[in-house]
Amino acid sequence: MEMTEKAKNKHDTLVKSISSQVQLFHKRGAKFRIHHGSTSSTRSTATKGRNFVDTSKLTNILECDEQRKTCLVEANVPMDRLVSFTLAHGLVPPVVMEFPGITVGGGFSGTSAESSSFKQGFFDQTINSIEMVLANGDIITCSEDENADLFHGAAGAMGTLGVITLLEIRLIPATRYVRTSYYPIESVAAAVEVITKQSLDPSLDYLEGIMYSPTSGAVITGRMTNEQHSADEPIQTFTKPKDPWFYLHVQAAVRGRSLFPVTETIPLTDYLFRYDRGAFWAATYAFDYFKTPFNRYTRRLFDSLMKTRVTYKALDASHLAQRYVLQDTPVPFARAEEFILYTTQKFNIWPLWLCPLKPTPHPTINPFPASGDGATELLLNVGLWGPGPKRRQDFIEVNRDLEAKLVELGGGKALYAHTYYTEGEFWRIYDRKWYDDLREKYGATSLPSIHDKVKPGEEVSKKSLRDRLIDLRPFGGLYGVLKALRSDEYRQSRAGRGF
Repeated sequence: MEMTEKAKNKHDTLVKSISSQVQLFHKRGAKFRIHHGSTSSTRSTATKGRNFVDTSKLTNILECDEQRKTCLVEANVPMDRLVSFTLAHGLVPPVVMEFPGITVGGGFSGTSAESSSFKQGFFDQTINSIEMVLANGDIITCSEDENADLFHGAAGAMGTLGVITLLEIRLIPATRYVRTSYYPIESVAAAVEVITKQSLDPSLDYLEGIMYSPTSGAVITGRMTNEQHSADEPIQTFTKPKDPWFYLHVQAAVRGRSLFPVTETIPLTDYLFRYDRGAFWAATYAFDYFKTPFNRYTRRLFDSLMKTRVTYKALDASHLAQRYVLQDTPVPFARAEEFILYTTQKFNIWPLWLCPLKPTPHPTINPFPASGDGATELLLNVGLWGPGPKRRQDFIEVNRDLEAKLVELGGGKALYAHTYYTEGEFWRIYDRKWYDDLREKYGATSLPSIHDKVKPGEEVSKKSLRDRLIDLRPFGGLYGVLKALRSDEYRQSRAGRGF
C-alpha cells in the first residue's frame, strides 16, 4: 500500500501543529511534557501543570511497502492495530510488545523487549528511521545515515530529546502459526542453562521462561510456521473469554513432567498477545484485593476487565501501582541465579518472567551490561511483579535496595517502572556526558531530563478527601474499577467479546 497524498498531507498538518506548540514553549523558555493520550507506565507523574504538547492524534498508519518490507507509522499507533494492518500484507514486526495497547512511539522511546528479543534485540533496533520535532520546533529525520547519534540516543530516552512523530518499522514475513514448546524446569539454574542453550538455536524465533517457584517452571520456545503441529491436534488460542490464561495453561502443560516438552500450535496473533488477558499474571492480584475466588468461571465472568488496556486504567486510577513492585530487571546471565536468589529472599514474588535480550551495542539508555566489553552478550530480564510492603517508607527502601543490587551485579532496569535513584546515583549508572552532549547539540535542554522524567513524584503533604479515600481499601480499588468501567477501553473490550 503506497502512501496517499491525503494521508501525507494530514500527517504533515499534524506535525506542523505540534511544531508550532513546541516553538511557543521554546520562545517562552518553558519546559514541557508530551501528552500521548495513553500510557503503559506505572510511574507516578513527577510534576503537574499545563505545559503539555498534545500528540494524541498521531494514530495513523501511512504506508506499508511490501517490497522493502517496511511500514510507516505515526507514534501513537498501538501494537494490535499495527499487527492487524501488516498481517493483511503478509508481514509482521520482528518485535511485538505483548500488551496490544503499547504504541510504537512508546516502544521506541521507552524500553520494550519481548520473547523475540534474544534474536532481534529491543524494539528500537527494528526501527529504520524516525521523524522528530526538536525542542526548538525544527522537524528532522534520524536514521543510521542521518543524525545517527540522535537516532540511537532517542531510543529509551523517554521523549527527553524531542517529540517523535513518525517511525519506519522493519517487517518480516508473517506465518499463520507459532509452533510452541514448553520444557519443564525444576530449578532456576536449569532454567538459565536451558535458555542459554536454546538461544543458540538459529531456528527459534521466540524464547522465554516462567518460574512458578524455585523448583517449578517452564522454558518456552516458538518457531514461526504455516503448518499445524499435528493434524489431529486442536489449535490452542488465548484471546477468547473461554480460553485459559497463557501462564496457567503452560503451568498445567508441564505439571508432572520432568523430561520431554509439550508442543502445540498457536495462531500468530494469539501468540503475540498471549499475555493480554491477565497482564501476564498481575491481574490475579485484583482477585486477591477484592477477596474474589480465582478460577476459570470468575476469570471468564470478569474477562472484559482483565485485558491490559482496562487493567492499566484501573491501576492508574486506584493508585495501587504505587503499592506493587513492578520491575523489569535485566542482568548478565552469569549473575541471574544469584539475582533470583536475592529476589526470593527479599520479595518472595512468584511467578517470575525470564526473557533473554540482545542488548544494544551503541550508547543508549536501554539496560545494558555495566562493562562495555559485555555489550554483545545476552542479558536475562527478570520480570518481578508483585505486592510490596504496605508501609510507604518500607516500599521505597526495598525498591532502592533492588536498584543497588542491580548495580552490584552489573544489571539494569526498565525506566517505565518505579525509579528511586537519587540524581547522583542515576548518573553513575548512565553516561551523563554523552546524554548532555546530545541535549546540547540538538537543543533539548529546555525539555525535562530523563532523571526529571523518571524520578518519583513529590509526596503531597495535604491530600484531598478523594485522594485520602482512594488510599483506603477497598475504596481505591472500587474507584479504579469504576473508572475502568466508564472508559472507552472497557467498552471496546466488551465489544470484542463477541457477545
